[in-house]
Formats: sequence, C-alpha cells, structure tokens
Amino acid sequence: MGRDKDKEKLAFNLKTPKGTKDWQGTDMILRDRIFSTITTVFKRHGAVTIDTPVFELREILAGKYGEDSKLIYDLQDQGGEICSLRYDLTVPFARWLAMNPAVQNIKRYHIAKVYRRDQPAMTKGRMREFYQCDFDIAGSYDKMLPDAEILRIICEVFEGLGWKENGSFMIKINHRGILDGVFEVCGVPKEKIRTISSAVDKLDKVSWEEVKKEMVEEKGLQEDVADKIWEFVQRKGGSEILETLKNDEELLANESMKRGVEDMGLLFEYLESFGIMDRVQFNLSLARGLDYYTGLIYEVVTEGSAPDNTTGQKLQRAAKRDKSNEFEEDRSNDPSVGVGSVAAGGRYDELVGMFSPKAQIPCVGISFGVDRIFSITKARMEKLKNTAPLRGNEVDVYVMAFGGKGFTGMVRERMDVCKILWDAGIKAEFSYKLKPKLPAQFKAADVNGVPFAVILGEDEEKAGKVKIKELGLPEGHPEKDGVMVDKANLVREVRSRLEQPGATDSVTASMDELVVEDTKTTGKTGDDGV
Repeated sequence: MGRDKDKEKLAFNLKTPKGTKDWQGTDMILRDRIFSTITTVFKRHGAVTIDTPVFELREILAGKYGEDSKLIYDLQDQGGEICSLRYDLTVPFARWLAMNPAVQNIKRYHIAKVYRRDQPAMTKGRMREFYQCDFDIAGSYDKMLPDAEILRIICEVFEGLGWKENGSFMIKINHRGILDGVFEVCGVPKEKIRTISSAVDKLDKVSWEEVKKEMVEEKGLQEDVADKIWEFVQRKGGSEILETLKNDEELLANESMKRGVEDMGLLFEYLESFGIMDRVQFNLSLARGLDYYTGLIYEVVTEGSAPDNTTGQKLQRAAKRDKSNEFEEDRSNDPSVGVGSVAAGGRYDELVGMFSPKAQIPCVGISFGVDRIFSITKARMEKLKNTAPLRGNEVDVYVMAFGGKGFTGMVRERMDVCKILWDAGIKAEFSYKLKPKLPAQFKAADVNGVPFAVILGEDEEKAGKVKIKELGLPEGHPEKDGVMVDKANLVREVRSRLEQPGATDSVTASMDELVVEDTKTTGKTGDDGV
C-alpha cells in the first residue's frame, strides 16, 4: 500500500508550461549566434548594458500598453507588494531612468526575457516567455538624429544575420504626429484617437471593411469620419508620400501633422546619408498599439512574418469564425497566425515623466524579437540545402590518439596537448575513455562538427610531432590525410588554420548564405510581439 501511495504522488504532467520551451543542442548554438550578432552591433554604436528585475510593481506597468494590458501576467501578493511579470524592457528602462536622475543621457542595451499571456504558436516564435534585445537612446538631442541611427542599427543587425538581399526585410515607418493629425483633420474626437489607432493598426491583418466595422459599431465613430480616414491610411511608399502630405494645406494647418511632416523630412535626409532609404517604407496605416509612443514609430517585417495581404485576410476571417482553436496548446499549425513583426519600436518622450515629473527625458528605441528571428532563420536554413550544418558546440580541435598492439590510449599525452591548446585560448576536447578506438573519436568529432583534429601516435610522440587534420576534406585533397608538424609549433599551426575564412564558423556561414524572396508583407503582421 505504501508503494502505491508513493506512485500516486509521482503522477504529474511532465511538461513545460504553455507557451514555453526548453532550449538545447544546435538551437542554442543558433540562438547564441543571434545574440552575439545583435550585441556586436549594439556595442559598435556605443551602448552600455543594464539589467532590471524580471517583475515590477503592478502599478509601474499599469496603463502603459493600451489594449495589450490584458496580456500582462499578474502575480499574487507576496509580502505586501502586488507585482507583475515585465511585459517588455521599455517600461522598466523608463522606470530606471526616473530613479536615476543623474543619468540625463545614455545609449543602453538590454537582453532579457519578457512575459505575455498570449496565444502561443511555438514554431513561429510566438511564445509566452521570450527574449527581447533592446537598444535605446535617452537624452535631449537635435531632432531625428538618434531616430535615424536606430534605423541604421536595425539594418546592421539584420544584414549581420545574413538577411542581406533586397526584400529580405523591410522597415515600415510612420509618425504618431502624422497619424494623430490625420485623425484630427478627419474628425476623430481626441478621446477616441488611441482606440481608433488600435483599429487602424489591424489593416493588413483584416480587411478595411472589418476595421471600419470595429471603428463604427464597436467604438462609436461616425461612418463618414471612418471613410475619410481610409483615404489616408491606405497610402504607403517612399518620399513621394511625404511630398503629398506637404502639399495638402488642410493637413498642414494641423499642428500635430505639421510637426510630424517636418520630422519625417529631416529623417529622410539622414536615412539617405546612412544609405538605408531603400530599406524603408512610409506606411500611414502603421500605428503601433502601445500607448507610450509620441513620435516616429516603426516595425520590421519579412517574408516569414505573415501571409500576403489577400490570403492573410481570408485566413484571419476564417479563424475569427472558428472559435475552436482559441484554447489550443499551440497554434503553430494555424495558417491564420503569422510570426508577426521581428523588431519594432519608436520614440517615447513622455514615458519617463509618467514616473517622475522632474525626469522629462526624451527616448527612442528598438526591440528585436529573438525567438521570432530564430524561427525564421532556422526555417530558411533548413529550406536551403547548400547551407553548412549547424555545429553541436564551438570546439575547434578534437585531440585524438591511435596505436597498434599494446596501445596504451596515450591519455596523459592527449591531456597534455589539450592543456597546451587551452592555455593558448583554443577550444579543444578529447575522449574520456582510456583506450578509445580511432573511429569512435572521429565520430565524436563529426557529431559536433569539430573542424580540426590533432592526432597523436606513439612513434610521432617520440619524435616530438603531431598530425593536424582538417576534417571533411574531399578525396584527392592534398591534405586529406593531415599534415605532420612539430609539437612545439602546434599552437601556431592550429591558429593559422583557424584564421582561414569560414574554417570554424558554420553558423555564420549558414546565415550568410541565406537568400530570400521579396517580401509580400506590406502591413500589420499580427500583434505587438516586440
């Protein structure tokens, strides 16, 4: 009876919570490479890093995210404080600035997990626990200079990830001043501007008819006002859109619109100087659902972000009618659910002041959704047969030994060579068996994609020599069987081979080989996932 009760106690559902996953193997290698690429760009632009708690006082997060506030994870009262898991890294950063008034300007980056009670689609990078990589510029500077650098950083990150071809990603941009000006000129009451913005932001997710229905029937907007809004928000393109706005006297009479047009004119000049104008689309339907944005807003989409416009709208309508999938564990196979934007951000000049009236610090920033970038990058790499396989670890050299009858395994000698390589900063490992067989050692190196082997033999050891062999060379290659070198020169010889382009970094090589089709995504991609 006692044993039966013990078995009952052990009967539980062994799984990760909904919307979360364990990371391991080559997925970790690829994700770490994404982190490294993004961090390198952040540091190139002068950023320093900070860290904040994974949970905040609930009142800190309340009222900052508009309709998305329902996705915040609230925690039970513990010790007299009511807290919530952080929804993003921007609001905690603003709180940190308000608590540190001596910091009047900073370029900051933060890489950490955030939490959202959203419906997950795991293979598409839509999760309840996920990483964000944020870069923000805080401080009072001349207009649009920090904003332009943020957009340059976006391009450097995605090009560094191998998304280099034209059409592999697109930065959609708009300005809250322009959007608010359009709404005011069209006759939207000021108290409805934010809620109408949220409806407009769904335009590439659902049809205009459905957006209009939401604005009129659910949010009480007059139908003729909605029709006027449609005349503007369907516009997208380049500098020609700005010229059209400049030539509309009724629009320019609105102060919000005038400010936005002036900002965008400056921005386009700076983007030309940075050489990234071809990566940008001026899209008047982009609204960004978060309440704290005050100026320039942007999000990055790619061909993996969502179905094309017509298909996407049909799928969304079908999904809206079918409520059976609302509580599914994972909607990865739901064609109406896209990856969404892979990066997004904007200017938020008033957020810090919401925490401390004395701390009015203008800010602009970008947040990269690592898990979404990962899902798209992995899918592309699997689709392209010519990309190098992902390595299981970052070891560069596998130290082996072989011998004939009476072979001792040379374990001390292998350990000695590993020590020499480790002391020189070279990544190396060896078999933990005392007398390993040579095929088993080659297999261990092959499983993890180790590029080089250092092979020891009893006769070579007596002569003070070792053999360096590049693994995976084709038959007939002059160094297929390896090259004998003096043991005293081992470090120099290994380093010279590791420094050859593409010798070790199969992950970067794979990412650099990515070539994608032109994106068909021209509007809202699903949600504010970043």
